[in-house]
Amino acid sequence: MRIALFATCIVDAMYPKVALATVRILERLGHEVVFPPGQVCCSQMHVNSGYMEDALPVVRNHVRTFMKADYDLAVAPSASCVASLGHQQPDVARSGGDEGLARDAEVVASRTLELSQLLTDVLGVTDAGAQLGSWFPHTVTYHPSCHGMRLLRLGSRQEDLLRTVADIDLRPLPDAEECCGFGGTFSLKNPDVSAAIAEEKIEKVTASGASLCTGGDASCLLHLDGAMHRREARGQDGRPLRTVHLAEILAATRENPLEVDGPVELSIPASAGVRRGPSARVEEARR
Repeated sequence: MRIALFATCIVDAMYPKVALATVRILERLGHEVVFPPGQVCCSQMHVNSGYMEDALPVVRNHVRTFMKADYDLAVAPSASCVASLGHQQPDVARSGGDEGLARDAEVVASRTLELSQLLTDVLGVTDAGAQLGSWFPHTVTYHPSCHGMRLLRLGSRQEDLLRTVADIDLRPLPDAEECCGFGGTFSLKNPDVSAAIAEEKIEKVTASGASLCTGGDASCLLHLDGAMHRREARGQDGRPLRTVHLAEILAATRENPLEVDGPVELSIPASAGVRRGPSARVEEARR
């Protein structure tokens, strides 16, 4: 299958190794991954802030980029961005009086899946350890993002994949369904409330007994990781609390483990001092 990577702007800017991990997972299964050039943002932050007119050219860029690309399905390692395609982009186009764009947006949305949706519903992955070689011998808890639960209705897909990773110790997160406090631009407009919600979530992560918190949305993990760093939060084992994306755990193997002492990142070789665009990173992941 030819699969287009919708990297998302926050992954490209803040967690490029999550995009690389996604490529590794799919190519490990024998699929071709392509990166449609020109993709940027899905417009979610514009829409959530009420800037519909500003969102329109962003939507138009995304839709045109993926309409002209040659692929079978697209995938993104972000539930909120995938949800935005179906729940927001057609409405933005129609509010701007462009019915043709709205219909194209619906087509693009229908062909774009979140990573766990693609793996379980289409590619038939039910055992990450056996089918992907996933290996992660660490104690982890899982935070299901609001958009994943409530808009995409992912259910237990992500958690089911995590449970089948070899040697993982997955601990239940108390009150897991509660928000992390990010909420996109909510965290900018209401920073005190956002920070307070994050503090409560971190307390629950600590109570789980895990020192690593995973999930499928980089934005939630970014928010929590920043709060953990500011308060110098530690788990019950005394290790610093950290976050790690689901894709990175699934991509980790015995031969290429995910290092969790220090910065959490896959050991993917990189040329020092060179800032590469996402398409170059995809090519690097193949090597």
